[in-house]
Amino acid sequence: MSMATRDIILTMLKQSGEKTVSEIAKNLGVTEMAVRRHLQALEKDGLIEARVEKQTMGRPLHRFFLTDAGQESFPRNYGSLSVDFLQDLEQISGQEVINQLFKKRKEKLQDKYLPAMKGTFEERVQALARIQNENGYMVELEQREDGTYKFIEYNCPIAKVAKQYPVACSCEHELFQELLDTSDIQQISCVAKENSTCCVYTLKKKRNSAT
Repeated sequence: MSMATRDIILTMLKQSGEKTVSEIAKNLGVTEMAVRRHLQALEKDGLIEARVEKQTMGRPLHRFFLTDAGQESFPRNYGSLSVDFLQDLEQISGQEVINQLFKKRKEKLQDKYLPAMKGTFEERVQALARIQNENGYMVELEQREDGTYKFIEYNCPIAKVAKQYPVACSCEHELFQELLDTSDIQQISCVAKENSTCCVYTLKKKRNSAT
């Protein structure tokens, strides 16, 4: 299997959650037989699995999804945010120190990225999407008719950390508010808090803002 095809299939499953052979074949523009060969290789590597869905008529459908190993094949920023390290620190110094640590991290990121937040609200949203993509979040941006934005992160590099320490998610929320200069940001879904394949935010510019 070429690495390009392998990565495309893994990314496809990362973004959609599940896909059938026919759906993958249609997206790739190849035969279902070719797709099955690729999927067999990925299964052998332990990166994907399939669940069987019975149909009222015809053969059962096989829906493929990423295993934990498949999820871990995407970028993870564990270098400075080790769960074990944080647990040891919490045991020694308490939860408040953990909260302060994440707050300090947020402030550093804010100082780092604020210079890129120039221009209109739309330009700042685009800049934020670029920043998050560079950090491995696999961002998709949708602008709605009402002027709001749907900000989707298909990959969370600190998902394991955030599941153990939800303060990581609240700090990201605050970071977005500071960078976009608006408090009107809602988190619709979160990989760390629920059984979701992605983190989704709704972004809206500050009221009475001219830009």
